[in-house]
Amino acid sequence: MAERRDQPLDLTDHSLPRVEGAVVPDARRTVVGRWKMIVVMLICAAPVVASYVTYYLIRPEARRVFGELVDPQRPLPELQASTLDGAPVNLRSLKGQWLLVNVGAADCNALCQQNLYLQRQIRESLGREKDRVDRVWLINDQAAVAPALLPALKDATVLRVDPAALARWLAPAPGHLLGDHLYVVDPLGNWMMRFPAALDSAAAARAKRDLDRVLRASASWDTAGRTP
Repeated sequence: MAERRDQPLDLTDHSLPRVEGAVVPDARRTVVGRWKMIVVMLICAAPVVASYVTYYLIRPEARRVFGELVDPQRPLPELQASTLDGAPVNLRSLKGQWLLVNVGAADCNALCQQNLYLQRQIRESLGREKDRVDRVWLINDQAAVAPALLPALKDATVLRVDPAALARWLAPAPGHLLGDHLYVVDPLGNWMMRFPAALDSAAAARAKRDLDRVLRASASWDTAGRTP
């Protein structure tokens, strides 16, 4: 058997491990990981972007839009409202679903009652999509609501709002009052459509078709079934 001899450690730079080969793969993995994260974020954002591009830019059905599109859109203000019981509610807490909004005084004249009725009918006619839409009545005074109206307000969001602050957000068509219209707010909190004044049943059917279109174009970016 050949005699084994101990050899001194070779500490020359040629014998040390090379780090360049380890650094490059690590850097490459970092870059690849970042690109993967960007791709995932783009995939998540794509439905929202596509919805807005389709509805607001391409809009193949624009000629048949019944409601008036609001341009530029107006976001929900940082506005303190209150329930009928006096509990404080920030108006921005309504974000997350489509809102079909009626505005009026608590005594609710004939037009107000008609809008409340059509607001409910429009939502119910949406079928299985109705849970994506909240009925909202914004009362612009401090008077008591007639008890006869309360059954019709079941499942609706009813809030008292300062009239001056409300008028800085919503606006009627020229020559009309704020309470003449129904207003549409998207799940991102933007007032984006106003239906013509003094709707009747035939006009409400056309308004419902507009809501059908925006609901189809936004199937992935609202929360269905929120309890008012």
